[in-house]
Amino acid sequence: MTIIDGKTMAQKVREDTQQRTAALKKKGVTPCLAVVLVGEDPSSLSYVTGKEKALAEVGIDSRDIRLTANTTEEVILSLIARLNADKGVHGILVQLPLPRHIRESVVIDAIAPKKDVDGFHPISVGNMVLGKKGFLPCTPNGIVYMLKEIERKLAFSLSGAHAVIVGRSNIVGRPLGILLSQKSVNATITICHTGTRNLSEMTLQADILIAAAGKPALITGDMVKNGAVVIDVGVNRVSVPTAKKGYRLCGDVDFDSTAKKASFITPVPGGVGPMTIAMLLRNVVDAAEMGT
Repeated sequence: MTIIDGKTMAQKVREDTQQRTAALKKKGVTPCLAVVLVGEDPSSLSYVTGKEKALAEVGIDSRDIRLTANTTEEVILSLIARLNADKGVHGILVQLPLPRHIRESVVIDAIAPKKDVDGFHPISVGNMVLGKKGFLPCTPNGIVYMLKEIERKLAFSLSGAHAVIVGRSNIVGRPLGILLSQKSVNATITICHTGTRNLSEMTLQADILIAAAGKPALITGDMVKNGAVVIDVGVNRVSVPTAKKGYRLCGDVDFDSTAKKASFITPVPGGVGPMTIAMLLRNVVDAAEMGT
């Protein structure tokens, strides 16, 4: 069993992004991402802090916009309209989830497609489905990058492999299925969800098993075929009173039992997460280059 080091893979992408950012700066263009956080959700705040640190490390500017939880939808839409028109801003990221009184779909649709570095806008999704050039969602794109790196370095073929995805969200499961089924990857896809009967019957068929259901330790070793590649997208906080922070992070995969069966497996943290941020940085620089 080999642990997939997402940090090392991400660093390669970040170094390339840093070089491209430096080249843009020589032309008088500094890539800039506007990061909008509504409310004070601890997890969202942590994610935003991590993203802004990564932006600074590769030389990308960030505009940190914090709004209170009771901010109206109208105010947010007005803000996005101003950011859309601001030539100094190349990408817009609205941290999800938003407070319940704000319609996420309306906010996402308001972002100009050319600044949609999350890859969530309907036009971005349509381009992805049709295989056209556009922004790809960061987590699914990061996973595909990881799998291609494994394929490139080892005797492992993605073409024809059976990939089983547990989770059907619009952020990970569904777009990942689309990307893996495209001819550039050529895998065969099964998407499972809460309505799937006998989940283990599906997962045991997987050459590549991706867990993205948001449920701690959903996938256990007895659900994994010998030699499977296991990608754990889950990041769950589990209460541990004796821990320094009162909790620990774990994935959707029970690592100890699954690692005994898998040929490759991602850890949590340190697996998919770093790749997600790396792909966001790359999307921002792509946006800046398109604007030059």
